[in-house]
Amino acid sequence: MKKTAVIILNWNGRKLLEQFLPTVLKHTSARGFEVVVADNGSGDDSVAWMQQTHPSIRLLTFDRNAGFAEGYNKAIAEVESDYVVLLNSDIETTAGWLTTLYDYMEANPDVVACQPKILSYRQRDTFEYAGAAGGYIDYLGYPFCRGRVQTFIEKDEHQYDTVADVFWATGACMMIRRNEYLNAGGLDPGFFAHMEEIDLCWRLRSRGMRIVCVPQSVVYHVGGATLETSNPMKTFLNFRNNLLMLYKNLPKNKYRSIISRRILLDVAAAMMFLVKGNLGSCNAVFKAHRSYRRMKPDYKSVREAIQEAAVSHDIPEIYQGNSVADFYLKGKKTFDKFF
Repeated sequence: MKKTAVIILNWNGRKLLEQFLPTVLKHTSARGFEVVVADNGSGDDSVAWMQQTHPSIRLLTFDRNAGFAEGYNKAIAEVESDYVVLLNSDIETTAGWLTTLYDYMEANPDVVACQPKILSYRQRDTFEYAGAAGGYIDYLGYPFCRGRVQTFIEKDEHQYDTVADVFWATGACMMIRRNEYLNAGGLDPGFFAHMEEIDLCWRLRSRGMRIVCVPQSVVYHVGGATLETSNPMKTFLNFRNNLLMLYKNLPKNKYRSIISRRILLDVAAAMMFLVKGNLGSCNAVFKAHRSYRRMKPDYKSVREAIQEAAVSHDIPEIYQGNSVADFYLKGKKTFDKFF
């Protein structure tokens, strides 16, 4: 059996580790599977608790909170395995979750990454926002999932129980071939957090590699454990990183027209935040655009390298419409209305 490292990135999450780590260990006991906890400069007693209660688990400690992206890059650089699994600390695993993913990857060498079906920990018959049954984007860069479009989250009625090619696998629980992760440059540390896994998956898909959801593997995700949905910082990161992702990955003949449309749509989004009384998120949208313009020149060489490595920009998992407009104006609330 090839070596597989399940890496849990922790930041001030001692309570989550205490709650969910035992279940991960219980369901990750096969030979060749290793659980690694990477502490991202926590200020709580996470490290001391791990050393005292789980001394046999490999513990990586970093001296500062480098964010989700750089934290995982540092951790993955330190493990020696054929596969790595990015696993959030607020995930409850189930029996066979990892062997199911592993067996699929072994049987399909053209698949670079996969994810399980992700259900809500609190509403266990409902998909979880961050990943559901696999991720997609529309041509403007707006992400959605099998099981979640915008704010509408479907109940799991086994409608997505077939293995499917997807555009992105969620960073909440993603299994990926370590060498391909490194060859593609890993997660973008400039993102800090949010959308970095979509950006990585876009690079992999443009290189012709497949990404799938294997729904026979099931996990339950608490979600929102780091930043609440209405948090202005989350708004800032999502908008800023989405713009950076578009700049890096869109071909030149599409970039200018799409960005110009996104600017108008982002202004509209900011006005919606304002109407709802969320001044912080309204300001965060404009702050995100200013930050994007400052960072853009630093990404020129990165963009050129990505474009040079791409074998095709015709990716079938990109919806050639505006999913936001379709959701709010046309009432398309479920994934089956898009593909």
